[in-house]
Amino acid sequence: MATAADHDLAKATDPGPDRTLFTRRTSSLLGVQIAGTGSYLPDHIVTNDMLNEQYGCDANWIVQRTGILERRHAPPEMATSDMCVEAARRAIRSAGIDPQQIDLLVVGTFTPDYHCPSTACLVQDKLGLDCPAFDTAAACAGFMYALVTASQFVATGNAKCALAIGADLNSRIVNPLDQRTYPLFGDGAGAVLITRGNPHQGLVCYQLGSDGSGGPLLDRPAGGTKHPLSPEMVAAGAHFMRMDGRSVFKWAVRMLTDTIELVLEKSGMTIPDVSVFLLHQANIRIITAAAEQLGIPQEKLFNNLQKYGNTSGASIPIVLDEAIQAGKLERGDTALLCGFGGGLTWGTGLFRW
Repeated sequence: MATAADHDLAKATDPGPDRTLFTRRTSSLLGVQIAGTGSYLPDHIVTNDMLNEQYGCDANWIVQRTGILERRHAPPEMATSDMCVEAARRAIRSAGIDPQQIDLLVVGTFTPDYHCPSTACLVQDKLGLDCPAFDTAAACAGFMYALVTASQFVATGNAKCALAIGADLNSRIVNPLDQRTYPLFGDGAGAVLITRGNPHQGLVCYQLGSDGSGGPLLDRPAGGTKHPLSPEMVAAGAHFMRMDGRSVFKWAVRMLTDTIELVLEKSGMTIPDVSVFLLHQANIRIITAAAEQLGIPQEKLFNNLQKYGNTSGASIPIVLDEAIQAGKLERGDTALLCGFGGGLTWGTGLFRW
């Protein structure tokens, strides 16, 4: 006899909404700057051929459908907070500040070390910081939520130096036998330090959005209060992340196009005004399809998913850090950042350097 739990778990494979209602609300946060960036990727490289040998994943399919060649997996002794600490230390060195100046810490993750305490509290302790610390849970948009939150504290004078981190250890939450999902994800962390800037710096225009009706498109059904972990849940694989890849793909292309158009329109800027587009590194076909619809030249895109796969909440801060190292951003330039994922959630911002 089917139970309520069976019914709820079945929703994980529902196609979800045909159309997401995109809000027209946007805002701005000026007078803040990114003073330093840092990223961390585990040393262990997992190639498509390795996945083919171990799990039977089709290496050619992975490349053709996603653009991913390899990804990084954390060692068994490493947790999400450990990756956060490494990325944070690099951002602190980049900014050249004393860690004791940090008076706020926000971590965007949906792969926490524990349900409680928050990953941010663990990171705060490991770094020896004296500041409030909390997590934001917005899946692959988690860093954008953390960035906006940290920027709000600094812009309003309630913090002078805020540390925002995006990190996810995806290799622990995806079923390795799921040959269409497991190859997509990798592990990593990225961090930025937000301080006061000049009146023209910061988020010229940003949008945060959510559509909970699409939640079943990408979720982890078991492990919360709705379906606590049990031998039955684990046997069913309900503790692993599930994704309706086809529906997420269609939604992501549509959402990317709509939210980027909106933020550009509200800011009074156009594509030529943007120095670099740093989009969530989920799938090269999503990025390419949206870029073609928007008319974004390939030379304005900076991608690294071929090396790291989808690092979820870490995706944007990692690609931002690497874009800076590659000389793609100088003071006065404007970057467009866009993260999107489970929830469904998204965050898009024009950040003037």
